Amino acid sequence: MKIFEECYTLSNGAKIPKMGLGTWFIPDETISQAVKDAVKIGYRHFDTAQAYGNERGVGEGIRTCGVPREELFVVSKVAAEHKTYEAAKAGIDETLKKMGLDYLDMMIIHSPQPWVEVNQSENRYKEGNRQAWKALEEAYNEGKLKAIGVSNFQIEDLESLMETAKVKPMVNQVLCHISNTPIELIEFCQKSNILIEAYSPIAHGEILNQPEVKAIADKYGVTVPQLCIRYTLQLGTLPLPKTENPEHMRDNAKVDFMISDSDMEKLKVVERIKNYGEFSGFPVYGGKM
Repeated sequence: MKIFEECYTLSNGAKIPKMGLGTWFIPDETISQAVKDAVKIGYRHFDTAQAYGNERGVGEGIRTCGVPREELFVVSKVAAEHKTYEAAKAGIDETLKKMGLDYLDMMIIHSPQPWVEVNQSENRYKEGNRQAWKALEEAYNEGKLKAIGVSNFQIEDLESLMETAKVKPMVNQVLCHISNTPIELIEFCQKSNILIEAYSPIAHGEILNQPEVKAIADKYGVTVPQLCIRYTLQLGTLPLPKTENPEHMRDNAKVDFMISDSDMEKLKVVERIKNYGEFSGFPVYGGKM
């Protein structure tokens, strides 16, 4: 499938496959097989996190999938609670050991706030994020990490981090999908040469229940998930759909079509899914531009 042959180029020149496989909520005992199934289909980009509890399994899948390590792009995330240099540094080394890998293609800070404070506190942990970033920069300079970035960072968080950073964040992974598109943040990052990665591009499945989105998918003869993934690609972002079902992995990659400019504008202003924030647990930006 064409999408597997395409890459974005990060600010340091590293190539990152244009679509990755998300692994949130996939158990450690089954994720290794999911990785191997995905590799057979054509996936080369895999995204995990310390908080997911499945780094060991992802690493096993990477090591045993039969494809040379250098052909794969593997990402993990520093736990949101690690807001000291020491904690972040130890976490990076623990991840490499747990995954059984000599290096990661990228590691990112999972959130500017510890999870218990997400959407609950005005404390943006500016100094803590700078300390965690220092640990990432060090590991990057040592070759343990080929790229570094952040996740769930707002503009103010990025501006604060870049005031003291020696290496600029290369990506910002955020919740981004039809009905929840952070246009201002995307534009800021693109102007700053920071790639936006779009997690939950299918809105945890909730978007499947939206008639106006289904109508546009039908117009192109594609499924709603395929439309959602194509939408994020045309925003210039990198989608990370999550599934351990090989059939869904295959279908999600069938995005070799183009959404018209007029339909993109319609999709950008789809009303936000009601009560979405109650189950997502992540920052919600709203659908109005």
